[in-house]
Amino acid sequence: MIIAISNQKGGVAKTTTCVSLGAALVDKGHEALVVDLDPQANLSLALGVNPDNLRRSMADVLLGNHTLASISRETSLPGLDLAPARHDNMQLVEKFLHVRQNYEQTLRHALSAVTHYNFVLCDCPPALGPITLNALAAADLLLIPTQCEYFSAHGLNDMLEAVAQIRQKVNPTLRYRIMVTMFDRRNRVHQEILEELQGAFGEAVLHTKIEIDTKLRESPIFGQPITHYAPNSRASAQYQALAGEILQYAEQKTAPSQSN
Repeated sequence: MIIAISNQKGGVAKTTTCVSLGAALVDKGHEALVVDLDPQANLSLALGVNPDNLRRSMADVLLGNHTLASISRETSLPGLDLAPARHDNMQLVEKFLHVRQNYEQTLRHALSAVTHYNFVLCDCPPALGPITLNALAAADLLLIPTQCEYFSAHGLNDMLEAVAQIRQKVNPTLRYRIMVTMFDRRNRVHQEILEELQGAFGEAVLHTKIEIDTKLRESPIFGQPITHYAPNSRASAQYQALAGEILQYAEQKTAPSQSN
């Protein structure tokens, strides 16, 4: 199952979710690959990889110079592999990829050669450019992290317009789910926006909410997912719950009545 994690607004915990959800799925007995598609390379950094020391990265895959298998590497967590990114050449990909014919299919073709993972999670840039469109074209599920803040919730419209376009052009089976991150249960505005999201999107809003937790900010410094850096923390428990919800969705995703 290929999951794209994307929101064109930055700072909504896309990278944190990619690392933490991948690790939680591994803890539940699955093999997972996390793919760094962001020129900032924060996913690589969060898993202890210095992008400046890389000889090959996801840019080489997207430009057709190397296979995904040749650039991916193991992480400190057995069962969780990383396809890393480098700052400079990913910016070149963002600039030149769209001039190629059928460029939206590049990542899908690269992932089709990798078959031994149960889950592939793609950490997307905070923009609806050619790299993000590649992830949406390849994905079975788009996971949209969003804060219960006005601008973050308002930005969902752009993401859903992108979903409609991708469905029409290259990936008619793409589904989406909205996950609430950085939630403060004591904040009245957060509660009100959560209710509005649930009223507007219904079952497309995941039940699991990721609350504010300082341990989530600390874990990337040590190059570890939250589930291993602070396994007894609230955030770790919530990402484990999120993994359970995603697994349940994966079992039901072929249901013909599903529309989102």
